[in-house]
Amino acid sequence: MRTIELLSIQRISGADKAQIQAVDPAIRLTDAGGWFDGEIRETWPAFTATRYLAPNAKGAGTRDERDRLLAGAEVILGGWPFPLDLRARAPRLKWFHQRPAGASNLRFGDLWGSDVLVTTSRGAGNTLAMAEYAIAGIMHFAKGLHRARIDADKAGFDHRAYQPLSIEGKTLCVIGAGGIGRDVGRLGAALGMRVVGTRRHPDSAAPLPDGFSELAGTDALDRLLPMSDFVAVCCQWTPETTHLINTARLAMMKPGAILVNVARGEIVDEDAVAAALASGHLRGLVMDVYTGEFDGPPPEVLWRDPRVLVTPHISGMTDQNRHGAIQIFCENLRAYLDGAPLRNAIDWDLGY
Repeated sequence: MRTIELLSIQRISGADKAQIQAVDPAIRLTDAGGWFDGEIRETWPAFTATRYLAPNAKGAGTRDERDRLLAGAEVILGGWPFPLDLRARAPRLKWFHQRPAGASNLRFGDLWGSDVLVTTSRGAGNTLAMAEYAIAGIMHFAKGLHRARIDADKAGFDHRAYQPLSIEGKTLCVIGAGGIGRDVGRLGAALGMRVVGTRRHPDSAAPLPDGFSELAGTDALDRLLPMSDFVAVCCQWTPETTHLINTARLAMMKPGAILVNVARGEIVDEDAVAAALASGHLRGLVMDVYTGEFDGPPPEVLWRDPRVLVTPHISGMTDQNRHGAIQIFCENLRAYLDGAPLRNAIDWDLGY
């Protein structure tokens, strides 16, 4: 029986290890979670290291020991951030699985565009938590709650400035009706919103996702935006979606629209959205992500605007861990051993 050398460079629990090892006796799992923290601290921006690593994390083992682990690995389970030179140091690597859902996370390293099979946890993350965040962001501005901070700073109430909106009957457009987007649509519909959305390859023969009144291809976005009161960006970041929300599309949105981005900052043209805020065209902007979020804080013009709610990529955080990354990894591990296709394999040309 051939032994599969599986290296985890992502911290995993004892239960996770047991679940992985139970897939097949051929698996030899080496847990190196945290071993590469020192390298990550040295090679990633300080802002990223501070955000994602423990304050004094320096890794484990010597460079030679870590190199030997990588050199012997056929399969690697990774997370974020990761060693940027994995492909160069892992000549036997056949398959890499990253626990996060976004394929664009890997653009920074040498795995991107390589001959290694790479899969993600797309659709298996804490999608409900992210959907709840998106709806909370919409409600924050729809009900004028951002005005409370303004009034507190002035130590006086401006009652007429709140202008709360009713949610029922409003239209929500979900850009990218995958795992996150479908949950956003379902929750929006439960509040009485009319939900429309886009997906790159919608199945016209399949039933509509729960809560959606329409699901169309990406070419329908320009038709859907003018009817939408709220817009939630939930799609993958690819060359095609870079600045998908630009000056022209912001102008298509209804005056007073609320825009939420829980995907990637690069999908929204931040200069264009700052102009839309300055003109009063947008009621509010919710950003859990922004361009350059791994290098430093968001643009000052957005961060200091009370009509902008910026958070540090926390929409997937919750007190209930519903992340299904290990489950999808184990399903793919079984398929890998059986020579079957793997779920969520990245197409380098498509970008996800």
